[in-house]
Amino acid sequence: MKQETKCIQAGYVPGNGEPRMIPIVQSTTFKYDSSADMADLFDLKASGYFYTRLANPTNDYVAAKIAALEGGTAALLTSSGQAASFFSVFNLAGAGDHVIASTAIYGGTYNLFNVTMRKMGIDFTFIDPECSDEELEAAFKPNTKLVFGETIANPALIVFDIERFANAAHAHGVPLIIDNTFATPINCRPIEWGADIVMHSTTKYMDGHDATVGGVIVDGGKFDWMAHADKFPGLTTPDESYHGLTYAKDFGKEGAYITKATAQLMRDLGSIPSPMNCYILNLGLESLALRMERHCSNAQAVAEFLEKHPKVSWVNYPGLPGNKYYERAKKYMPKGTCGVISFGIAGGRAAAEEFMGKLKVAMIATHVADAHTCVLHPASSTHRQLSDEELTAAGVSPDLVRFSVGIENVDDIIEDLKQALD
Repeated sequence: MKQETKCIQAGYVPGNGEPRMIPIVQSTTFKYDSSADMADLFDLKASGYFYTRLANPTNDYVAAKIAALEGGTAALLTSSGQAASFFSVFNLAGAGDHVIASTAIYGGTYNLFNVTMRKMGIDFTFIDPECSDEELEAAFKPNTKLVFGETIANPALIVFDIERFANAAHAHGVPLIIDNTFATPINCRPIEWGADIVMHSTTKYMDGHDATVGGVIVDGGKFDWMAHADKFPGLTTPDESYHGLTYAKDFGKEGAYITKATAQLMRDLGSIPSPMNCYILNLGLESLALRMERHCSNAQAVAEFLEKHPKVSWVNYPGLPGNKYYERAKKYMPKGTCGVISFGIAGGRAAAEEFMGKLKVAMIATHVADAHTCVLHPASSTHRQLSDEELTAAGVSPDLVRFSVGIENVDDIIEDLKQALD
């Protein structure tokens, strides 16, 4: 099936006389006829449901749809994008381990890695996504467990060279994890370019309507954990909390990573989304392909308008032919990138804040990547925990305005920008 069809059809196939739409299984627990049946579920010897903190049918239907869209073999929904970022890394790295991450990532992810996860004993090296081959090679250590980057950095809009970093990671026997939130699987499928694990904040384009917070992790099912058994003992040695089960042996390349994340992290940390939220997420997924096409065409028109306006000092949008990442974007995202534009107002930070206050269609909001056009000044909001040096490394200048183009009529969006600039 093509992506547009998967948005509608994948993940759930009703049987004869069953609900056409994914059913909402709003239950914490599930009944069984014998203790033996329940024991097999607890020991992961049988598939099924016994407690929604670990798994729920509604959630699994939606996870299966996203796995199909990304070309993965298994997926796990989480209660937020932050939970997905945390789970994706913590499933592989623990105290004493090392992770390489791009400097050009969402400010919340940077803080999660650089502050919170450092307290857990995990070391991080942040590297410029445009670094030299020598700098990239030098970042790896014997205890490096993974490399992490964003397809399109939020809000710097740096397009990550997935293939290059995947090759470097694999040369050192570790996987590449990609945050594909901005591009979505409609515009980019990182697994096809060598990424091993893909995660999203489903709160953004996937939901698309400011309705539900959520996240997802998708395993590409290609990384050979047993070939690098010494690096990943959590996957390749017996888990005594499940009577000696070994994930990589018992569930293979296709299922080991997500099974471990579910059986250990979701069991112990409980960042499960509610079935109702997953149902709403699925409604967003059904229109994802249509909305991404509109987001991208609107953003292209808005970027071209801004580029010509005398009160706009600079514009960053990968769809503009003069953009630094134009050719790379064409390689990885030939159908379009996303609906987010970064630009600066002549007059700096003060002028940017005044301009934002004049907008009428675009709303000032912390959110991004949904049906509504919204605007934000990252240096004073989403990235305010970063120092000036860290802001610069992340590609976030003090005057940067993040403009998330919605799916309204593009003429109205441009008229709103024009009157605010005037």
